[in-house]
Formats: sequence, structure tokens, C-alpha cells
Amino acid sequence: MAKKFIDVMDTTFRDGFQSVFGARVLMNDFLPAVSAAKEAGINHFEFGGGARFQSLYFYLNEDAFTMMDKFREVAGKDANLQTLSRGVNTVTLDTGSRELIDMHAKLFAKHGTTTIRNFDALNDVKNLEYSAQRIKHHGLKHEVVVTMMDLPPNCVGAHDAEFYEKCLREILDSEIEFDSVCFKDASGTSSPEKVYQTIKMARRLLGDNVHLRLHTHETAGVSIACYLAALEAGADGIDLAASPVSGGTSQPDILTMLHAVKGKDYDLGGLEVDKILKYEDVLHDCLKDYFMPPEATQVSPLIPFSPMPGGALTANTQMMRDNNILDKFPAVIKAMREVVEKGGYGTSVTPVSQFYFQQAFNNVMFGPWKKIAEGYGKMVLGYFGKTPVTPSADIVELAAKQLNLEPTTAPAIDIADQDETKSITYTKAILEKEGIEATEENIFIAAACKEKGIAYLKGEGKVMVRKNSDTIKPATKSGSNQFSVTVNGHNYNVEVADGFDNFTLKSITPAKESSQPKDEPKAVSSTGASNEITATMSAGVFKILVNIGDSVKAGQTVVILEAMKMEIPIEAGCDGEVEEILISQGQTVEDGQLLVKLK
Repeated sequence: MAKKFIDVMDTTFRDGFQSVFGARVLMNDFLPAVSAAKEAGINHFEFGGGARFQSLYFYLNEDAFTMMDKFREVAGKDANLQTLSRGVNTVTLDTGSRELIDMHAKLFAKHGTTTIRNFDALNDVKNLEYSAQRIKHHGLKHEVVVTMMDLPPNCVGAHDAEFYEKCLREILDSEIEFDSVCFKDASGTSSPEKVYQTIKMARRLLGDNVHLRLHTHETAGVSIACYLAALEAGADGIDLAASPVSGGTSQPDILTMLHAVKGKDYDLGGLEVDKILKYEDVLHDCLKDYFMPPEATQVSPLIPFSPMPGGALTANTQMMRDNNILDKFPAVIKAMREVVEKGGYGTSVTPVSQFYFQQAFNNVMFGPWKKIAEGYGKMVLGYFGKTPVTPSADIVELAAKQLNLEPTTAPAIDIADQDETKSITYTKAILEKEGIEATEENIFIAAACKEKGIAYLKGEGKVMVRKNSDTIKPATKSGSNQFSVTVNGHNYNVEVADGFDNFTLKSITPAKESSQPKDEPKAVSSTGASNEITATMSAGVFKILVNIGDSVKAGQTVVILEAMKMEIPIEAGCDGEVEEILISQGQTVEDGQLLVKLK
């Protein structure tokens, strides 16, 4: 009897890159590996969407549409090239209007996409209906998704097999047209038994002819067991990645899964070990210069308690590295548990995972629940759709007060349609003002990426890729033969002895931290009556709202910093006139750094 054919989607070039490098891998560095994957017999790739849309403009100074076109050229016309879309959010962290949702599907079809995997982090089916319609309208295959995770201990009311059956029945009742169904666990926290029961349930409801697949991550250490459970329950496809962007925060390795099914009646995509070994050798060579974040290779026993997706974990740690606050990461992950418990149990996958992390970040940096993150606040208030359970009443009240918004039950897509800034006309006017051609691609880039999209289109984008040569900062000489060196964010004192034509290393010792206690950063400037306006945390300068000579009032926002994809307003502590601006847009500043002087 022939073995059951299991479709394998190679996630290396989308989720693999996102989960290991925070999505920051340059196109020309990885395209040779796409060719090697094709030679190895892989014909189904995840090649774009998700964070691999915005990240190209934010960090790589590359065009996502150009990347997709070149990927198609290399992979060939017959390859199934798949992207990830977040329902009403498409490839952004915010909701989109019907105009933008349609444009997303149209452009992705134009630029080589075969299939769009379409999910909603809240499992609110209303957020999937219009996006599904437009995906099919533009001739693409639609893979509809139920999102999964495990809840922290003692939390009940969602995220069990019964809940997923309810979600799937709602999809079927809505008559959404789909070509396949995926159960997606971005945090990898679902237990193998829950996966087995869920896939069994789905197979019973869908019958034998619907393509059914599971997506998970190795972050919590149970991905192989979950995939085996899914296959036993009747799944037709799974997602795998290639080393070095497999395991850890990413998907299991193709070779590992081939080993796991030895002796079983499954044919994993017709793939052969020797050919995959050659492909992985090429990929290793392509990525050999990239800095491998240590957290990307780890399995964390804490993730089931604070379900942080692999794809978001390294994106966040890379941003924390950018802002020199990586030491706060363990505390943020710990704080995330309460944020999930109180937030209504949306699945921890983008954008909700980012909302969870941003709120946990605020709770650590500014004090518990002192500052509600905009995304998290809007989620608990209903602006992204209906959460699986009702959020904590005290958090809803706090969010309403701080964001000056009332709770809503209106469909998220209708709210977006009423927002003028999410219209094509509004974005066209911005492009016209900046002297940028209003092609559909440029409109979508500007609408999806805002100021950073405009900066890219104006030729002002920056490349922020971490390669091994970048992880050691230039030494600062403090004595005749003594240097202070920063390696991966850690400071060391180095002493060398002079030689005839080189130096001999004498000692390396960790630098002592300052004995002066650092104040925790506050939500706004703590300058009081001072005429010096300083940064309240390490961050990037997003906007400078004043010019030299401007009069400002106490409490007026003069600078907006950006960290963790959040805007942090910095206010004047007193009335005055701007005497000096000591920063520039895009610059990274340290906690306490002087930004603006008043007189």
C-alpha cells in the first residue's frame, strides 16, 4: 500500500527568516538558496506577507514586490508560492479599509502569489469574510485559518478543541469560500493531544476531500510531537524549515521531520535526505555572515505560560537590541502572562502578539498598567473585532480612559472604512505632496508603512541588518593599553601588551555597571521645570515636532520617540522657547539623553 503523501510547505524564506532574524535578511543574500531548494524538489514555499512585508521597508531598504517577483523567477512558474495575511489587517498591525484589503489581494496576485493563508488573531470570522472574498476574486487560492495556542494555567473559556470547533463551524456557516484549512499555532504552545483532538474534529466536519494542515513552532519544544499527532489525526500538510533557520523559535527542520516519520506510512513531499542536505549547505553559506540571536536557537519552558510566537520573539528582541534594552526582555516575557489573562484570550499571533508584548513592555518600563499600549487598548475595547472572551472590566475601563475611546461592537472593517486616513484618496494626496508617483504599489506601501514607507519611496530608507561584523562595536581607548569594548550589548574592559608589530592580549574583564541607580523611564518627560528635555528611554527618534525659535508650553509634546513599534511622546517640562535641538530624525538615543534645550 502506498504511503500517504503529505504536502510540505517550506517556510524558510518567510517564517524562518522572521523567527530567527526578525525578518531581516537581504534578498540577494538568500536567492541562491531558493534555487537550491527547487533543485532539492521543493515546490511549495512561503515567500512573503506577514512581517516579511513591512520589514523590507523598515529595515532592509528593499521593495517587497520586487522581492516577490524575483522569488517567482527563481522558483519557477509552477511553484505554489504562499503568503500570510492577517484578515482585515492584511500585512499591517492596524485594520484596513475595504479599498486597501482589495488592493492587497490584487497586488499580491500581480506579484507572483499562488495562495494566501488568511487568519484573524481573534478568530472573529467577520474579520475574514471580505478579505476571503477579494482573495478569490483576484484568482488566488484561499487558505482559511483557525488560530491556536495554549492559555496560561487556570484560564478557561477558549483555546480548547471545543472552541476550535465553534470557530470552524462559524467559518462554514459564513459560507466563506476556501481551498484549504490551516490550524495555525504561532507560539507552538498547543499540546499534542489537543492538536490530535482538533484535527480529528476538523476532519469529521470537513470530510475527506478538504486539504487540512497544521502550522506550529518549536518554541515550546513540542512541535514534532504535535506534527505527528496531526498526521495521525488526518492532516494532509505541515510546514517545515531548513537549517539554520529551523528549530528554536522557527518550524522543525525538514531533516528532523523526515527522521521522525521513519517507519510510518507518510511520504513527506517526496523529499530525499541527500538532496535536502545539499540545499541546507547552500542556505548555511548564504547566511553565514548573519548574526544568529542566541534566543532564536532556544526552546523555552516559559513560553506556555506567556505564549510569545517565535516569529514575534526575535523581531522584538532585535528591536530591543537596536534600542539597547535587551536586558528587559525576561521581565517583559514574565509580565506577558497577566496581559494575556486580562486581554480576552486573543491568539498570540500578529498583531495580537505584538499588542501583548507592547503592553507587557509598558508594564515593565512604566509600571503595571500605568500606560495602556494603543493596540492592546483598542483590542480590549473592540476596535479589532470581538475577543474570544470578555476582557477584564478594569482593563477595559483603563483603556477607555487613557485612549479616550468608548468600547465598540461595530465590525472592525466598517470602522476602518470610516477613517479617512485609510482611504486611497488620502494616501494619494500624501504621495502627490511628496512628489512620488501614485502607482498602486506605492499607494499600498505608503498606506501599509506610513512614514517609513514614504521614507523608502523617497530614497531615504536605511539598512538595519545584523551581521557578525556588526556585533562588535569599535573599541574606546581609556588608557595607553586599555580599551572598553561592547560585544552584543555587554561591556568589557580589555588590556593589551605592546608587541613589535601587534598586540598581545593580557586580560578581559566584564565592565562594572554604574553604582548609581537608574530611574525607571516614565511615560512622558520627567524634566519638571527644567529647560532640558531628555529621553525617557532608549529609543529611536520618530518625529521632531518643533523648530529652533518655537515657543512651547509645559506639557506640549516636542519629540516623539519610537520603540517596539510604539510611539512615545516626550513633553516639555516648562514654558519656553526652543534654543537648541540636539537630535535628528531616525537617530537612536539613550535613556536620559538630552534632546531639546529651551530658554
